[in-house]
This record gives sequence, C-alpha cells and structure tokens, in this order.
Amino acid sequence: MENEQSNSKTRDPEWEMYRNISSEAFDLVDDVINKAIGHLEKEMKGRENTLESIKFDMSRSSTLIYDTDPNVKNIEWLSIANFSVDDAVKKINEFIQTWEFDQSWLYCIDFIKEEDLKYDWRYKFRVRWSIPTRRQPIPRASASVYFVFTKSKIKPEGYPVDVFYVFETQRLVHRPGKSKFREKWLKDIIESKVLMLEAVEF
Repeated sequence: MENEQSNSKTRDPEWEMYRNISSEAFDLVDDVINKAIGHLEKEMKGRENTLESIKFDMSRSSTLIYDTDPNVKNIEWLSIANFSVDDAVKKINEFIQTWEFDQSWLYCIDFIKEEDLKYDWRYKFRVRWSIPTRRQPIPRASASVYFVFTKSKIKPEGYPVDVFYVFETQRLVHRPGKSKFREKWLKDIIESKVLMLEAVEF
C-alpha cells in the first residue's frame, strides 16, 4: 500500500512539474555562481601567487559586488583554518538574522555538495523559504537562496573564506554586507511559481 502511494505521488503531474522547475532553477543558479567564481579565477591567472597578488584577490576590484547601501549589516565569517560545514550552516543562519522579513516566513538550510577544484574547495548550501498557513500548512511553492563558500587552497589559513549567494531565478550575485536584502525577492519567486502552476491544465 505504501509503495502504491509513493508511486502515485511520483506520477502526479503537478508534483513532477514542480520538481522539474526546482531542478532547472538549481541548474541556472549553479551556472551563474560558477561563471562569477570563474571570473575570479581568470583574475588569478597570469599572476604569481605572492602575498601582494593574494591581497589583490581579496580586494573589491577583483570580485563581482553589487553595492546598494553602505550601511548593510554583516557578520564575521569563518576563516579558512576553522571552516566546517556545520559552522557554515550556523553562519548562514546568523547572517539571515540580519535581514528584515516578516515572521510568517520559515526557512531551512541544507548542505548540497562539496566541489574540489584546482584553486579552491566550494561548499554549496540551499536556504529554502516558504510561508505555511492554517489553510495550507504545506505551501504550494517555496523560494530558494543558494550560498557558496569558497575555501582557497593558496591563501593563508587566517584569511576568511569567500561567500557568495544567489536568489533562485535571479542572475545577480551577492556578497554579504554589500547588498541589502529585499523580502520582495522571495515573494516574487513564489508568486511566479504559483502562477506557472495555475497556468497548467491537468
């Protein structure tokens, strides 16, 4: 009986569509993040890995930053030496507490994967947001924010890890403390998903 219920769920057209949308959104975000970090790697090529070049890699001019408010709140992030996945989750949660949003929002943080690349390790996390209600305790749609921690293999261990984050369906790459969170971004993502689901005829 349990298997029949499970198979019925996997064949449900609405559930399949939502799963496909989530998969495509993740692929898009993954591509944007990889391109942004790839830009940084190009900056590194052709330069010797001296202390001066390492300092340059940490400067504003070598990163994709979108400044909107000089007074945006930030936190103290992890250093290369003390980085761990568990601590990264705690830091993401701490950082989210600096955002202003309605208390009806709920979110959960998941570690997705680790990538071992030539110059660094990349740790990817997803923060999934939704607004459950009494009438609909299981929301029809959620909005995701993807965080990437880049742990350098060449910088001194006392340097901080680089942190980027991207909102699902958006191409803007954010760095903590450099752009102000807008609750509207989450609402827009969810509203667009709901509209897509409503437009599908079963």
